[in-house]
Amino acid sequence: MMPEYSVLQADRRSQLPEPSPESQRYSNLLLELLCERIVEAGGQLPFDRFMELALYAPGLGYYSAGTRKFGEQGDFITAPEISSLFARCLARQCHQVLLELGGGDLLEFGAGSGVLAADLLLELQALGSLPEHYYIIDLSADLRARQRALLQQRLPALLDRIIWLDDFPEQHFRGVVIANELLDAMPVHRFKLVQGCVLEQYVAIKEGRLSSGWGPASSSLRRGVEKLLETCYQLADGYESELNLRAASWLRALSERIAAGLLLLIDYGYNRSEYYHPQRDRGTLMCHYRHRAHPDALRYPGLQDITAHVDFTSLAEAGLDAGLEVCGYTTQAYFLMGCGLQQLLAESDPEDVRQHLQLMQEAKRLTLPTEMGERFKVLAMSRGLAAQPIGFSLRDLRGRL
Repeated sequence: MMPEYSVLQADRRSQLPEPSPESQRYSNLLLELLCERIVEAGGQLPFDRFMELALYAPGLGYYSAGTRKFGEQGDFITAPEISSLFARCLARQCHQVLLELGGGDLLEFGAGSGVLAADLLLELQALGSLPEHYYIIDLSADLRARQRALLQQRLPALLDRIIWLDDFPEQHFRGVVIANELLDAMPVHRFKLVQGCVLEQYVAIKEGRLSSGWGPASSSLRRGVEKLLETCYQLADGYESELNLRAASWLRALSERIAAGLLLLIDYGYNRSEYYHPQRDRGTLMCHYRHRAHPDALRYPGLQDITAHVDFTSLAEAGLDAGLEVCGYTTQAYFLMGCGLQQLLAESDPEDVRQHLQLMQEAKRLTLPTEMGERFKVLAMSRGLAAQPIGFSLRDLRGRL
């Protein structure tokens, strides 16, 4: 069965700001690379490979190039960028684990601008619970440089504790592993159900432009979807969605390095029954460009983020298969409150009206259901810990996984 392709008329789907000439030049260079890879692959790339290149191609991908991504001047804002309250609450969870272990390290995957690392270390210092090392794994050389500059500016006395790694740490890691908004940017396969068959989305070139189409699924994707269909709703003909086939191997490799500690996965997503609900029949793929969300993944390659929501049920299953204990699952709002958000807010001085109101607004953005409070979830896995993590003390939703 040969795939059928159709050019995505991106300009008709969404009204997005035009990139600068310099940005467009970088995008064109990435487009040339994509064309080369498509030709080398025989005329088409599986969507996950296209997504990988669009986000991580050295020097040209979205996370590898030098454009600003985080904050008001970027394309989106993460929780650590919204408020230091996020890191201060997270620090209390880290403090609990480090106290039980008698010390240890922290490891952050995808540290973004470095703000979370800075705020976490400062709060842990105030709590008298600094980790021996703060490891950062980030694929982007550009982001590593920005992280180093920010951390040098904000906490030069602690810089010797911060170590950038190119790969997972050596075995016998003890401490806390943090992955905040990491897995949503992990490349995913896209599938479609047609007359009982599983089709896979591919990207090709047609008339000089990127185009998408559906063709026979790889054996790994087909098996993954068939397994998925055994455990979720009856899905209608024409149903489209995503499947992350990389997360399980990532978790296995990480689990092999953890001797004792806590893994926190913080992201937007659902349990399996919500993710693959019959009414969510076009999946969750979304792109972010200058604070505008739209569904066209082929638009402005290298200049926009491409994300998919996280299936937390699959992550929990993969963690169990890797020998980890699933020890907590809840919303971001309940996690932050379990970690002492209300106590931190109570310490704010109402007489300092401007600062107090700003802090309250930040807390609302982190916790309200209409903001990040319910869309973002926290999944915890552990090894060798006796105490229940405090972030799940108010409400634990593991039963929904």
